[in-house]
Amino acid sequence: MILVLLLIVGFGASTIGAICGIGGGVIIKPLLDSFNIAGVDTISFLSGLTVLSMSAYSILKTFISKEKGIDLSTGTPLAIGAALGGILGKQLFSILKNASANPSRVGAYQAISLGVATLGTLIYTLNKKKVKTIRVKHPLACVVIGLALGMMSSFMGIGGGPFNLVVLSYFFSMGTKEAAQNSLYVILISQISSLITTFVTKSVPEFNLLWLIVMAGSGILGGIVGRKINKKIDAEAVNKLFIGFLFIIIGISIYNTVRFL
Repeated sequence: MILVLLLIVGFGASTIGAICGIGGGVIIKPLLDSFNIAGVDTISFLSGLTVLSMSAYSILKTFISKEKGIDLSTGTPLAIGAALGGILGKQLFSILKNASANPSRVGAYQAISLGVATLGTLIYTLNKKKVKTIRVKHPLACVVIGLALGMMSSFMGIGGGPFNLVVLSYFFSMGTKEAAQNSLYVILISQISSLITTFVTKSVPEFNLLWLIVMAGSGILGGIVGRKINKKIDAEAVNKLFIGFLFIIIGISIYNTVRFL
């Protein structure tokens, strides 16, 4: 039963993640938390590997197909910053978990942070046509922006999610589909860094290997389907799908906050 749940959640989230460029962790992490099938650190780990498999497939396919859309001059320093921020975010998560008398309470902190950040993302997305964006070009500035983004995303265990799209839209004046492509590139680099850090620091949580195989496979399958759908729909449809899932994420975050507290 749990394997079916993991397959459905992983595939659905990865499909949406590939379409919108949100990775999928922003859906997988809070949704699996709500089912209470494992600890928050285990779910964060499995969610991260699912996102890694999906983004790796999507970006590899993009480069093989020689598709345009990924701005390496912006995306690479942003990804480097996000990777460094991810390491700091993991450390912050560990500190809070170890300092808490009730380790599961950290799940509430993650849920609250995710809910507030997602609400801000929703407000921006609904009003972005009225917002005057900027175009950051300096590599160091890109690294700093990525650092903040990676730290926040890693702490919440979501691997980037919708916040990447806000950053790419506002700071780099990217359109919906261009931002989605670049977001997946940033997510890929930061997830690789996060995985390496987890192994180097020997902080891999206990997990069921079969669960990992199912979720990684669902991530790749979702990447395949999501890419095909993304090519067939326009930017406005992608935007509407993105907004719809922001509402869902906020709802799940509220539920998890109440449950963990």
